[in-house]
Order: sequence, then structure tokens, then C-alpha cells
Amino acid sequence: MELTLLTDIGIIFGLSIIILLVFHRLRLSPVLGFLVTGILAGPHGLGIITGIEEVEALAEIGIIFLLFTIGIEMSIKDLWDIKRAVLLGGGLQVVITTALVYYICRYLELSPGTSLFMGFLVSLSSTAIVLKLLQEKGEMYTPYGKTSLGILIFQDIIIVPMILLTPILAGVPGDSEGGAAAFLLKGLGIIVLVVISARWIMPALLFQIVKTRNKELFLVSIIFIALATAWLTSNAGLSLALGAFLAGLIISESEYSHQAIGNIMPFKDIFMSFFFVSIGMLLDINFFTSNFALLFALAGFVTILKSLTVGAVTFLLGYPFRTSLITGMGLSQVGEFSFVLAGFGIGVGLINGELYQIFLAVSILTMAATPFVITSSHNVADNILKRTSNRILVNGIYSKSLTQVPEEEEKISDHMIVIGYGFNGKTVSNAARTAGIPYMVIETNPETVRREKKRGEKILYGDATHEVVLESANISSARILVVGISDYIATRKIVEVAKRINPDIYILARTRYLKEMKELQKMGADEVIPEEYETSVEIFVRLLKKYLVPEDEIDRFTRELRANGYCMLRKSSLEVKESSFNLENELPGVEFFSCRLEDGCSVHGNTLKDLDLRNRFGVTLLAIRRGEEIIPNPTADTQLLSNDMCILLGKPDKLHKLRKFFEGSAEAMTTDDHCE
Repeated sequence: MELTLLTDIGIIFGLSIIILLVFHRLRLSPVLGFLVTGILAGPHGLGIITGIEEVEALAEIGIIFLLFTIGIEMSIKDLWDIKRAVLLGGGLQVVITTALVYYICRYLELSPGTSLFMGFLVSLSSTAIVLKLLQEKGEMYTPYGKTSLGILIFQDIIIVPMILLTPILAGVPGDSEGGAAAFLLKGLGIIVLVVISARWIMPALLFQIVKTRNKELFLVSIIFIALATAWLTSNAGLSLALGAFLAGLIISESEYSHQAIGNIMPFKDIFMSFFFVSIGMLLDINFFTSNFALLFALAGFVTILKSLTVGAVTFLLGYPFRTSLITGMGLSQVGEFSFVLAGFGIGVGLINGELYQIFLAVSILTMAATPFVITSSHNVADNILKRTSNRILVNGIYSKSLTQVPEEEEKISDHMIVIGYGFNGKTVSNAARTAGIPYMVIETNPETVRREKKRGEKILYGDATHEVVLESANISSARILVVGISDYIATRKIVEVAKRINPDIYILARTRYLKEMKELQKMGADEVIPEEYETSVEIFVRLLKKYLVPEDEIDRFTRELRANGYCMLRKSSLEVKESSFNLENELPGVEFFSCRLEDGCSVHGNTLKDLDLRNRFGVTLLAIRRGEEIIPNPTADTQLLSNDMCILLGKPDKLHKLRKFFEGSAEAMTTDDHCE
């Protein structure tokens, strides 16, 4: 028996390990690594993979699991509660990009169906690459990070209707004889089935499976639901991918969705690697090298087109130019879902082999360029803004209506300026309002500004990296500037600009990472609060309190920790000196001891005054736990009752004698001899 498939899988994984290690060093996406693996191992490369059809079958399973996980993560409720940035931003981006590409393709004399399909392909961006880069850079919660996420979510959803429209564009609405009417009827039936299954059938079925506490049964059931639903929709004349998405959507409404996605993720990652490898195998290296200049020119054109389109849509949402341009450049590549869609397109004859090769090459080039494009986007935005002073271009289309300062606030002085109205900004603003401190807030989200202005908040719209915005908040006469945003690059610029306008202003800056402290202090920040280390400090404080370390020792510890730039937290545990307070050193020969008074104990009903534990045994009763109640520092009139848990302090020999006394004539009781 030939083990062709096993051999091919071994070759793919072995080659992938080497390539992924190299790509990791180069900070390139694993998606590109798998594509290159396919290019090298495929028939147009080294030709070491022979079972091409088997690899493509594994890739089909990867597509099913990919759409299945998207369905689980979306949930029906999320689809109804989509935010403005997702629905409006993502919708406009897909429509505008598709329309532009459509007219360009029509100008090149492609058919209407093919032109529209090419628009679909180009409109999608890479969720995997963009989100990974944003997370690595710590920019996930910046304005451009959140906007990018919203647009990507919409693209992940719109892929399903695009897949459904693909055979219609090719003139084959389905295998059924009823044509479009039957196709729509089937779609309606599927939707009804999803609602019924999500509401009643699936929760009850999964509950019965979960009751068995059998992990293997749960895993097999989840995989069966995904594959069976995909098979069902495929037999109904719809796509496998749609069925997988609907299966995920059904499970998303149950309380077991998190466990389901945790179980399915490893399978999705493995089979999706086969999908990207199979795509790379299709790329003809000879075609690529012979059309090198044309392909690079097209990749550059697509990058610029998508940067401008996404940037324009973000600007229309009301964001400043800097945020808009960074978002546009970040989503300028062709995404992995385009590969999925392209597979359907070539299957129904919407695109021919040559057009498919052009699409593959251009997509891979734009994806490879993404890390460099995103890194350079900040400098590009800053260089453009240096050449303009247009207020609307700098701050966004809503800047005129949202930056008007009330007359009573125009003369504000000796005040505090808060940059950003996230959790930190709200907290600082509320504290300032309570303390009667005059303040102003600057925020880049137009919806937040509009909403908070209606509530009476002292908030302005604008990008605080620009002098004109800071001057609108009278920074020259302000006393304190609090920078509470997540964008570390913008934080640097704000600190630098603010210090240049008002050298005497006191600046407190928040940063997510310790490495930013020195840079911000060099630029003029008076205090820098690193988020990750402040969390560690709070954990330490609570831990020390648990170990009964005195409050003055804890205060001294935290002061020293912050004073030396959190050096202690950057050292290993062997390098850190012990705290000056240690229970064994400070109270030698003394132990904490806890014991429970069992039924029939001889001391039941006696008061502490009657027992006189301190004088008779040399032991102090610190506290009593009675059921859910804690009695700290009990008085002389406190009675001891059966089942009380007594917390005692004394020398070991004294505690041993007291334990024997408590036992009396009762059965030996359970004790817990340990220091708290």
C-alpha cells in the first residue's frame, strides 16, 4: 500500500517548520510561510508533492472549519448588535472598493460578472495578518486599531453572501431545476432551520452530550455538526462554506460555544495550513518571473487603491486624517478569505487560469508588504500633516461642529487637560469633577464626543498630536496634562508638542509597556505610569496583606518600587532582596494555628472569660469563623460553640496543650496546623 498522502503531509510539515522559523525571525506572517511552502513544494516549484488532489481535499476541510469558527465567534445576537463602525465603515469600504475595481475591470474589457467578482476579491483584507500585527505592536485598542477591527469583522461576515452570489454571477444559481426561485426558497428554509436549531434543538442536544462528561464525545459531536451541516447545504445546492458558517452560528447561541471553539481551533489551524499550502502550490513560478514588473505594479496599485478607499471611509466616519490614513494603509492588502472566494470563482468559471495566476501573485505580494506598510504608515501620515494646516483635514469632517468651545470655557485657565475618553479618561474626569478641578477632555471618536457633549461633559473633538487641537483647550494656561490613550506613538507626539507649547505644564502619561518610560520622560513627561507594572504592584500589595505584612511596610515597598523605575519587577526572584518583614524572623517560635471544635467538645457554650486561654495556656484567640460569619478579635463574653473554627497564635507546645484541652472527652478532631 502506498503511503503517498502520509509522505506529502510529512514533507509539508517538515518544510513548513523551516520556513516558519525563518519568517518568524523576519517578523512575517505564518500565512505567507505556508504560501511559500506550497510554492516550493508544488508542481511549479521543486515538485516534491505528488498527492495534489489529496492536499486540496484537506484544504476543503480547512475552509469548513474556518467558516465554522467564524460562525461561532459571531453569534446571532452580535449580528443584530453590530456597531456603527462595523456596519457603516465595513459596508462602505466593501461597496466602494468593489465598485472601483468593477469599473477598472470593465474598462479592461472583462465581463460584468468577472469584473464584479474581482471587486469582491480585492475588497477583502487579511484579518489574520492585520490583527496579529496590531496585537504585537500593542495597538489593538487605539482608534485605528478599533476601526480596523470593525471593518475586518464586516468583511468576515460579507464573505458568506459573496460565496452565495458567486455561482449566480457565473450564471449557475444552483443545481436545482427551479432556478432562482428554488434557490431563494432553499435559502429561506436554511435560515428557518438555523433559527429553530439555535433556539431549541442544539442547546438541548449539547446539554445531553455534556451531561456525559465525556470530552471525546463532545469533540466528535462538534466536528460532526460542522461537517454534517456543510454536507446538508451542499446537497441543497448551496456551498459547503455556508453550511459550516451556519453550523457555527447555531452553536454560538448555546452556553457551550466557548468550549466548542476551544476544541475546534487546533483542527482549524492544521487544516487551514493545508489550505494555504494548496494555494501556494497553484502559483506558477515561471508566470511570476516572466511577468515580474507587471505583477509588482499591480500589487502597488492595489495597495494604494485600498489605502485610499479605507482611509476615505474612515475619514467619512469622522476620524482625524492621521487615524484614517493609518487605518487605510493597515488594510491595504488582499486577504486570506479572497483565496477561499477565488477557489469558488475558478470552480464555476468566473475567472480563467491566467487571471487566477495574476490574482495569486498580487495577493501574496500585498500580504508580504503588509508589515512594512503598517510600520511606515505613522511616518507617512506625519509627513503629510506637516504640509497642511487645514483644520477639517487634520481633525476630520466633524471638527467644526464638535470643537466649538462654550464661552464660559474659552477663558479657562489653571486647568487639567485629559487626552482620551476611554476608561482612564472617564475615571480622571469624574475625579476632577468631584474635586472641583477645572478640566477639558480631547477625544478622537466623533460619536463619543457627540454623546458626551449632550450629557454636559466638557469634551472637544480632535487629534491631540496637533498644536491647533491642544491650543483649542487652552494648553498654554493649563496646569496638568493627562495622556490616557493606548497609542504609544501618539502619546509621544502629544507629550512633545504639549511641552513645546507650555514648558511648565505637568504631564502624566499612561503607557502599556515599561520600555516606553524612558522615551516619554526624555520628551518631557513628568510622570509615566506603565499599565502592566501597576497591575503587578496591585497584585503584590494584596498578596502582602494576605501574609499580614504591616501597612507601613507595604507603603514603603510600593514607594521604593515606583521610585526606582520598577527595577524589582524586571529582576528574577533570586535577585530581589527579601522584604524586611518576615513572620519567622520577627516572631521567632510563634505559630498560627487553626482548629475546629467538633460536636461534643468540652468547651461548648463557655465564654472566653470562663476559659481564660491567655493566662492558662499562653495562647491568644485572634478570630472565630462561625459558618459564613467571621468574628475578629472576640470579646471576653464571646461563647465558643461546636463547629467554630478558631484562629490562634502561640508557641507550638502551648498550642498542642490547648488542642488536647479542646478535645476533652470527644473524639479526635480534625486540625489544620499551618501558618496563614
